[in-house]
Order: sequence, then C-alpha cells, then structure tokens
Amino acid sequence: MKAVIMAGGFGTRIHPLTINMPKPMIPLFNRPMMLHIVDLLKKHGITELVLLLYHQPEVIKNYFGDGSEFGVKISYVTPLEDYGTAGAVKQAAKYLDERFLIISGDLLTDIDLSQALDFHEKQKAEATIVLTSVKDPLQFGVVITDKKGRITKFLEKPGWGEVFSDTINTGIYVLEPEVLQRLPENENRDWSKDVFPAMLEEDAALFGCTLEGYWQDVGNTDAYLEACRDVFADKVRINIRGALNGLDDKRVYLGNDVQVEKKDLSLLEGMVVLGDNTQVQGSARLKNCVVGRNCIIEDGVELEDVILWRNVYVRKGSRIKGATLCNNVQIGQGVVAEEGTVIADHTTVGDEVFIKKDVKIWPNKVIEGGSIVTTNLIWGEKWRKSLFDGAQVHGLTNVELTPEFSAKLGSAYGSTLPKDAFILAGRDAIRASRMLKRSFVGGLLSTGVNVIDIKMISLPVLRYKLTTFGEVGGVHFRQSADDPASTEMIFYDADGVEISSSAAKGIERVYFKENFRRVHYSEPGAISELPRIHDYYRDGYLRALDVEAIRASKPKIVVDVNHSPAGDLLPSLLNELGCEVIELNSHVLEGTTGANAEQIGRAKEQLSRIVVTLEANAGFWLGPSGERCVLIDEQGEVLSDMEALTTLAALVCRAEQKGELVVPVPAPQSVEDLARASGLTVTRTKSDGRSLVAAAKSKHVQLAASTQGHFIFPSFHANFDGLFTVAKTLELLARTGQSLGATRRSIPRRAYHQVQIPCSLELKGGIMRKMSEDSVDHEASFIDGVKVHFDDGWVLMLPDQHQPVAHVIAESSNPNEAQRLVEEYRRKVETWKKELTNA
Repeated sequence: MKAVIMAGGFGTRIHPLTINMPKPMIPLFNRPMMLHIVDLLKKHGITELVLLLYHQPEVIKNYFGDGSEFGVKISYVTPLEDYGTAGAVKQAAKYLDERFLIISGDLLTDIDLSQALDFHEKQKAEATIVLTSVKDPLQFGVVITDKKGRITKFLEKPGWGEVFSDTINTGIYVLEPEVLQRLPENENRDWSKDVFPAMLEEDAALFGCTLEGYWQDVGNTDAYLEACRDVFADKVRINIRGALNGLDDKRVYLGNDVQVEKKDLSLLEGMVVLGDNTQVQGSARLKNCVVGRNCIIEDGVELEDVILWRNVYVRKGSRIKGATLCNNVQIGQGVVAEEGTVIADHTTVGDEVFIKKDVKIWPNKVIEGGSIVTTNLIWGEKWRKSLFDGAQVHGLTNVELTPEFSAKLGSAYGSTLPKDAFILAGRDAIRASRMLKRSFVGGLLSTGVNVIDIKMISLPVLRYKLTTFGEVGGVHFRQSADDPASTEMIFYDADGVEISSSAAKGIERVYFKENFRRVHYSEPGAISELPRIHDYYRDGYLRALDVEAIRASKPKIVVDVNHSPAGDLLPSLLNELGCEVIELNSHVLEGTTGANAEQIGRAKEQLSRIVVTLEANAGFWLGPSGERCVLIDEQGEVLSDMEALTTLAALVCRAEQKGELVVPVPAPQSVEDLARASGLTVTRTKSDGRSLVAAAKSKHVQLAASTQGHFIFPSFHANFDGLFTVAKTLELLARTGQSLGATRRSIPRRAYHQVQIPCSLELKGGIMRKMSEDSVDHEASFIDGVKVHFDDGWVLMLPDQHQPVAHVIAESSNPNEAQRLVEEYRRKVETWKKELTNA
C-alpha cells in the first residue's frame, strides 16, 4: 500500500510562517507538521510514500531523505508546473500501479485510515473520499451520500444558503490506479472541482466514508494556534519528543540538556514542551507552551498559549499570550504581545514594545524600543516608535504610507481638533499625494472636522492663508525631495507654523490607542473649496513690496516654476510688478512622478544658459512645493544655498541698515560680518524649520534663512516662501542698485566643509557627551549640537534629527584649516564610536 502526500503548496494563507519554509515543514510541537502525517500513515501500515513537492522542495528532501531514518520509503515527484491537486498526482503515475491513499501534508488528524481502507474494499469503490463533520462547512467542500455511502451530491465552498450538510471533504482519498486514466497528461486538474464531479456524472463507483476523529486543516495562523490548543486540551494525540514529567495535572516534556531554574517545575502549568538546550530562568511562568531548541526565557517572563520555534530569546519581564514566535526572534525587556501576534524569523523587538492583537510581523524586522505596533508590518525593515519627525510624517508611498494608514492618521488628527473646526488640505502635483490626501480627508470627516480642500497649491499660499483667519490648522501632501518613492505629510497650526512636538505626540497617542472620535452618522464634517485663495495671497504679496522700485528698474528675469502650482500664480504677480518674465515649465503638470536629481540639475543648467543668452538680470528656480528658491546671477552662475544665503543677507543689510537677521547655527560666519558692518544683529537658532519660523516672528527681523535655500521675509509673512523670495530679491537689487553677481563677489570668501558620519541612534547621545567633554577647554556654544570656536574658524558637531548620521561642519578663512578641522573631528567621532560600542 502506498500513500501520496501532497506537499507542494505555497502556504500563502499562513504567511508569515511560510516565508522561509514550505508549509508542511512548519514545526508543530517541535516536529515538522508533515512528520505527524508520516506517523499516522505508519500507524496504519503504510510505509511506501510518494511526496509531491513544488514550493521549496529541497527543504523537504533534505529533512526526510529517503525516509529510512523515519521508518518509511520515500519517492519524490516535483512537477515543473502547477498542475492542480489531481494533475500533480498524475505526474506520479509511474509509482501508483496499485490502490493508493492521498493525504495532505499540512493536516493535523488522527482519523482512522484503516477504516477508510476497509470501507473502500468492502464497497469495491473506484474512489473513496474520507468525510467528517465540522461546525463551519463554508470553507470546505460539502458532500452528501446515500445510505450505502455512494456520493450523490457535491458543492465546493458553499454559502450558508447553499449548505445541505455539515459533512465535508477532508482531502483524504483512497483511489484505484484506474482513476488516473481519467486525467490527461500535463494538464491542470483538481479532484474536487474536476475529477470527482465528472465521476459523479458518470455514475462511477464514487463513495464517501464518514469517520469520526480529530481533523484540522492548518490553513492559516489562527488554525495553527487552534491546532496547538487542541493538543494542549488533549483533543488529539501526537508524538512529542522529550521525556514526560507528569506531575499532578500538568504534562511537561523536557528535551535534552534543558535547564529549568525552578527544579520542581512548579512554575510550569498545563502542557509545556521544552526543546533541547532550552533555558527557563528565574521565576518565568509558562502555561500551555511549546518552546523549540536553544531558546532562553529570562526571569519574570509570562507565556501562555505561546509557540516559540528555534533560537528565540525572551528578555525578562515580557508578557506574551496566544502568539507564535518563529526562528531567531529576540524579544526585549518588558515587551507585551497580545493574542494572535505572529513574529516571523530574524526579527528583533526592542524593550517596552507593545504589540496589539492579531498583528503579524514579517521576517527581518527591527522594532524600536518603546514602539506600539498596531498594524501588520510587512514591507520595510523597521517599525518606528513615533510617526512624526518634527511636524512631518513621511514614508514609502503605498508601502509605509498606504490609504488605510492615511485614513487612520486623518482620524487621529481630527480627534485632537474641536468638532466643527475647519482645516486646510492641499497637495503638490503628484497623483500619489492626491490619493493619500483623499484618504486622510475621509478620516478627518469621520471625526466631525470640516475640510477646506484647496487641492493643488503652493505651500506658501496655504501657510499664508492660515495666518489670516478661519482655520485651526492645515496639512500639505507632497513628494519627498530626497526620495521620489516617498510622500511627506506636513502639519501646520493656525498660524501656518509647523505643529509643535507636543501636538504631534497628541496625534500619535490617539493613533496608537485608536481612540478616535466617531461622530453620529448625521454629523460628519463637510468638504468645501476656496476658489479665491490666490486673491488673499496676491493682496498681501503686493502690499509687502516696494512696487514702485521694482517697476522703475524694469528687471528682466527667467523663472523656472518646475511644473508646480506656482505656475498658476507667480508669473502674473511678477508681470504686475513690471517685470519682463521668461517662464519655463510654467504649466501645472499633474503626474505620477516628479523630477529626479539628474533632471533638476539639467533644468538648472538650462536656466543658467537662458539667463546669459537673454542677458537677463537674474534667474530663479522654484522647488515643487514653492518654498525653496535657487538664485542664478546675471552671468549664469548658479548660487549654492550658502552663497544665496550670504548674498541675500548682504542685500538686506545694505538696503535696510537696521534690524535683525535669523540664521541657524551652521550658517556661515560671513552673516555676522555683514550684519556688523551695517548695524544689524544676528540671532542663531536651531536648524529645524519651526525654530526659524518662531524666531522670524520678532518684529525687528528683516530676513530669516535656512541653509537649504529657504528664505523668510517677515514683512510679508513669517514662513518660508520661494515665490516672495523672487520678488523681494528684485526689490533689494533695485533699491541697492547692485546685481546678484556683484553682491556675491563682494562677500569675503571663507572655506566651508562638512561631512556626514554614520552614527546609530543609540550612539548619538554618547557622541555628543564626548564632544562636550572634548570642548571643555574651548569656547563653545550648545544651541544646536556642540559648536567649538577657534581663532580663525569653528567646528560644529550636529546629530541629525531623523537619520542615523552625525554632521561635522567646519568653517575658516583658510581652506586647509577648514579641511583639517573636519578631518580631525571625523577621526574623533570614529574613535568615540568604538569606545562607546566596547563600553
């Protein structure tokens, strides 16, 4: 007697358990699931096996070999294509010249196969299907037979209205070899859908044998855990490795070299299986658990209904219930995992992580300490404990930032706002931004917050509108300038300023707790539009400029608006100022992707050539969101962000002769020199946009600037505005009577060097401590990072806010000295990293 074990499935429904192994090899009480089927077949005298493989066949072949180690003889058949359940068996026809039995390799059952064989023999059947009764037949094939067991009706996966029986097809068949003659060669056929219905139609000897016993199709992660619970509850008996220690009402199976600190096993309850070389330390409590080999469970851990595979390390104080942890998983201290959690291979979970019910984490992930994991983690490598970086939420579009995520975030944001409040929602010209914004708006409406949808809009226009009246905040969606595959959501308060960290934390708390405010069905928020939003902006824009000075100078300029929404507004504004404007890429182009770095570089080169060819006074390139502005002088020289900063600072100093400049700590020393010469003062701030905007609100500020090409002229509004930078630059040139090129060349040149050094988040604090200690004998400032001043220059150590890098920046009048400082401190950081790592 031979048996065919079907072991070729992909196991998609049971992901992530089957990411790294075929489904029949999933450990069930520390043995591959299929080995329990082999045991069952041996029990009923079947020792010649044909294994039908397809997905990852080598894993199964390497484990079972020729079968001699397990007391059976195994032949392997690996079809080259997916021929279906019956078509695959046809591939093994050369081994099946006598009556044979078919059974799945991913079942857990103790059904009496001998009874099925006797029934088949007695009925002289051509095919016998083993049937059993289940409570929920919807996901199986329902079968009905007459009094003699002859099958009279089939129905595959019925709805409740179609159910005519609770007797289902178990996937266990006894067949005569003649059945295979019904199958064509190399064609896809299924037993339930094709072969058996055809036999029924032909009135062939097709019988159903209804048997009692345990039967569980381990088709998904819930069924896997349920099968384990049934073993704990003694509903099915299987072979379990290890010495049984039956004490009172508990059953404890101990593998070789197991170490349990509580020698009397009093902290183990119910059925506990501990694999070889596993340690249970201190007062760890385990109830109904299976632990694979080489696992360590530290003091104070509580595990109930938990399955651990091999090499799992659970740190002290963690509490896990109803979960599956696959191979090589590390769990930090104080972790809590709720029922239904699945953590796949090679995943590291940091300390104090909370994993909510039914969350599934795919392999090779890193969960940061303190995180709250509320949704499945499939793509990407990391789950951050916080959503926000400053006022931004950013991530891979449709991978990390999905429409579902966006809708939940919208609900969380709306829950922090007053009901019936209004917010502005805008975006750039990228379709992915529109997709995510619409989902976000849906979440907002569900909380009773009204949305003014201003659609495609330049970010400065949105921020300016927020400074007027009516709205409590705004959100802008845009493609990331650094990574076209990512989207950024930026949140603003009622003054158009990026929201504070406390506001961001408030949104995060609602998101992670899913404590959303759901309004009555008659009270959702409304969506409205604001068609005249450009009028608000235009009035303020013109009012803040010396229009007559610009008109009198009649500047000729070239502007590349980068197919952004600024194209609908900026050229007309400049025309009103009397400028002769040559527009490039001025039509708004809604697309699926924005320009990449190479395309942007070519655009700037083209703009430079056109400025020279047309003998224009200046050229301007605007970023897609309208905040960034790149300056090109009359000779076609593209000013770097630092050159633009110092050039505009020089123009402001010469035109205004009073007031204050606001720049971040890494900005060049030249700014101080220029201000001092003209009677202005300089305020240094942190580098983040919120700090610059907050400082720019002072009434004496003439200019605030970042080191990335963002400028604020508070005479209009205290927010970054590339559109206004264009006009203000022309005004300053007109009032000073200078050109951009001449102004740039008049500024004493100083060498400015910077490097990025990889530095993990864990080391950043230690690196800054080392830098502080190292600078104790020097003049130093600590506004943002540690800045050390020398006679002719300075060096700044600045940990990146978001990325695992540290910035080392140095400036000096001597280029060699600036380079030397950068190199010296780069070496220091590398040394400090080694010291901290080995500490």
